[in-house]
Amino acid sequence: MSNESKRYHVVDALRGFAIVSIMLLHNIEHFDMYYTPQGLPQWLTAIDKVVWDSMFFLFGGKSYAIFALLFGLTFFIQMHNTEKRGYDFRARFAWRLALLFLFGIINAAFFQGDILMYYAVVGLFLIPIAKLSDKTVLFIAIILILQPIEMVRMLAAIQNPGLPVHDPRSWAYFGNMPEYIPGSSLFATMKGNLTNGRIAVTLWNWENGRFVHMLALFMLGMLAGRKKLFAWNEKTRRFWSGTLIIAAIAFIPLYAIKINSGPLIESDAIRHSFNIIETSWTNLSFMLVLVSGFTLLFHTKAFRKPLNILSPIGKMSLTNYVLQSILGSFIYYGYGLGLYRHTSPAMALVIGIVLAIIMGYFCTWWTKRYRRGPLETIWHQLTWLPGSKQ
Repeated sequence: MSNESKRYHVVDALRGFAIVSIMLLHNIEHFDMYYTPQGLPQWLTAIDKVVWDSMFFLFGGKSYAIFALLFGLTFFIQMHNTEKRGYDFRARFAWRLALLFLFGIINAAFFQGDILMYYAVVGLFLIPIAKLSDKTVLFIAIILILQPIEMVRMLAAIQNPGLPVHDPRSWAYFGNMPEYIPGSSLFATMKGNLTNGRIAVTLWNWENGRFVHMLALFMLGMLAGRKKLFAWNEKTRRFWSGTLIIAAIAFIPLYAIKINSGPLIESDAIRHSFNIIETSWTNLSFMLVLVSGFTLLFHTKAFRKPLNILSPIGKMSLTNYVLQSILGSFIYYGYGLGLYRHTSPAMALVIGIVLAIIMGYFCTWWTKRYRRGPLETIWHQLTWLPGSKQ
């Protein structure tokens, strides 16, 4: 297997890992319909707590970050491939993002937590950034990782610790979800997801610094592509080994601060901004632990074959992301089976694992017969309309 071939296999497998872990999280959350059945036995309640805490420790804020990192990597690969043929991909990329936005609308109709629409909008910033030097891109990414907006707010709070902190605006919109998700009408659910739900999730992402974090991850993924960090050789092995060590060392104090700093900060205003900044850094460090650890294991003989099982899922990431929303909403929402009323986190995790296994078999079957997944094919065909350069 050539270095280039290995590179794409590990990226596909890593993307598949992100998709599966995102789906498992969405399942224990009942796809944003938070509800705990009453009268559960104590032993199951104890297991539920372990499941919830463990899943969010491992994947909460990290799986989406892996997905965002690989989005930036894919952008570079497409740019690089078209540049080799003497063609500037940036205008085509803008059109591709417009198509992604449409896929996001479809996905958001079933699951208000859709991320595709935000990728499509934030991804536009990659177009002017694409021609900047590596140092400039890295500098901008670092500034964004520092959460500059929250930094300014925290400095203002330090100047005036008594500043009032109001409930996030997103809470009011999330509070409206019981008006449409538990109901039996698919149309009402879709309408609620695309109106109230979109506002709620957009505000939540803004309130938690996700948009600047997202763009920073896109840029880091683009840099990873420029430096060919997923093409396996001795140099990249040392890079990922060093990244694993540094990220793990950074994560330990960051996580300790995260769980212990609350009582030490008296000002609500300072604590609010500090928590947003600190959480984004903690998630980033653990995401790098996952990415570097996965990459190193993938290129270890004993782990390559089992991890490569995830590759077909990663090759069909768009299809799988939308499909899990459709299936998940049907399983848990009122218009479908309504299982949010009957499943605790542990039960929902089992459902998620079963769905992941079915997804794996389906994607393996499909990729043996077709070059791209169903939605990937549509996206590709519409990106490169007849008569355009490919």
